[in-house]
Amino acid sequence: MDQKNSWLEGKTAIVTGGAKRLGQAISLSLASQGVNVVIHYNKSQEEAYELAKEIEQYGVKSLLVSGDLRKVHEVEAIFYKALEYISPIQILINNASIFNKSNLFSFSVDELFDNIQINSMSPLIIAREMAKQNIEGAIINLLDTRITEYDRTHVAYHLSKRMLFDLTRMMALEFAPLIRVNGIAPGLILPPPGQDSSYLEKLAPTNPLNSIGNPEEITKAVLFLLDSMFVTGQVIFVDGGYHMKGYTYG
Repeated sequence: MDQKNSWLEGKTAIVTGGAKRLGQAISLSLASQGVNVVIHYNKSQEEAYELAKEIEQYGVKSLLVSGDLRKVHEVEAIFYKALEYISPIQILINNASIFNKSNLFSFSVDELFDNIQINSMSPLIIAREMAKQNIEGAIINLLDTRITEYDRTHVAYHLSKRMLFDLTRMMALEFAPLIRVNGIAPGLILPPPGQDSSYLEKLAPTNPLNSIGNPEEITKAVLFLLDSMFVTGQVIFVDGGYHMKGYTYG
């Protein structure tokens, strides 16, 4: 998208887990629209530095902020580290997550708490700090198409993303009218680390469009939601229609 959006240009965004994969694609897409980007990372320092250089080629500012989302005090510090550099912050993309295999019979309490802290509570904590600015803004939470059914091989992850879905709706109500809060639920977009595109191609028949997506489909959804001033509390499923097969939650 070459034409810049007037609301986005000059704004500042935090992208959690912004150094790699979908976070990287979203960060670059925002920069292309004239948005200053705060790249949050935990261990991906090298990738974050390289991304920051690329972002600055768009003529916008970039900032790197590290923080372990497992630690509440570090999560709270992410927002204020960013504010020390550039203020205010009008956009928050809660992208960071963990995706470990687990099933109902084996996952531990610690594993569940890790997933909830990183995938659910850290987005809420940062969002609450953003809301305290009392200015107009937008928050997008990255969910998962499988929130409509039961991901029995990633149970702790599944529970945490279901929680983030509920929090998305709650935040949309509580943060209105100044802040719009929406979600994006990706499907077959990127293969898991260590896998290639053939992993996704084998799964293509599981969705009605019998196809796989790409990160650009996510970035287009992000820009649509940021541009849509009369949309809040919604979830866009970027999944080839997979969510229509959901059965666990009706």
